[in-house]
Amino acid sequence: MKKILGIFGLFLAVFCFTALRNPQFVSAYNLENLIRWISLFGIISIGVSFVIITGGIDLSIGSLIGLTGSLMAWLLTQQGWSVPATLLTVLLLSLLVGLGHGLLITRLRLQPFVVTLCGLLLYRGMARFITGDQSQGFGNTQETLRSLAIGKIAIGSGFSIPVPFFILLIVSIISAVVLNRTLWGRYLLALGRNETAARYSGINTDRIKIAAYMVCSLLAGVGGVLFSLDLNSVQPSGLGEFYELYAIAAAVLGGCSLRGGEGTILGVIIGTGVMRVLYNAINILSIPTHLEFAIIGAVILAGVVTDELAKRYAANRRALREQAGNTPMASSQ
Repeated sequence: MKKILGIFGLFLAVFCFTALRNPQFVSAYNLENLIRWISLFGIISIGVSFVIITGGIDLSIGSLIGLTGSLMAWLLTQQGWSVPATLLTVLLLSLLVGLGHGLLITRLRLQPFVVTLCGLLLYRGMARFITGDQSQGFGNTQETLRSLAIGKIAIGSGFSIPVPFFILLIVSIISAVVLNRTLWGRYLLALGRNETAARYSGINTDRIKIAAYMVCSLLAGVGGVLFSLDLNSVQPSGLGEFYELYAIAAAVLGGCSLRGGEGTILGVIIGTGVMRVLYNAINILSIPTHLEFAIIGAVILAGVVTDELAKRYAANRRALREQAGNTPMASSQ
């Protein structure tokens, strides 16, 4: 809880600073846009958090977003597929990709970094090959489908909540329940803390890992659908580029330890909020875009370093308390 409060404090600090510097930051239009992008990135960040909790990593998220988005546009406009068949195909493809990652990691004992790095290259190349490296559009024939990404629900005078927010809400609730209220979630955390101990206690760690990678890839596929619909034009070589870094950074900033065994869904969402607010602040405050990655990287590094120092401080205090508690007993003997 302290970690969540800390990252939420950072979110509020950046939000308030930007609002004070430029009141347009809190305009209805900008807030709606901010909520939509936090929702889109939040979905893929939740997916990668499941993998990070196992102690793994997935670098292929951005390329998988590009592949699913490009494939969806190609099937709809070039092949004349129906919307249900297209969505089912791209989401099933995402699940199969996650299954492939999990099997390579658990059966062949390959490193997650290597497997997903190869996936990053492979899926981007497949997207460019399938579409002939040509931009794919949706035209005006899929407005109903596009409402998933660009639709809004009015809640007051002049302000609406984007539909992706409600998709994120559903994904977040399901993920939080699974992680915190189910046996699978407890097994997932146990696997991340100590895989050997989890295996000796009877947990099928391979099955848990495979499921985590399938969840990650499935949510990346959902992200690919929503991102491409939001843009209404898919560039196979560019859609989703570097998105895996934003997702991983948001998850780590939100409390997921790269060592595994730690993470909360709420923390991941707040971490995503920090990332997007920073990005929006850079644009709205007219900060040179050349400094975008430098500023975001510095803030993430500062947050991670602060969290690590706080952990060490808390651990030292616990050790001192335990030592003080044992001292009277030792002297009496």
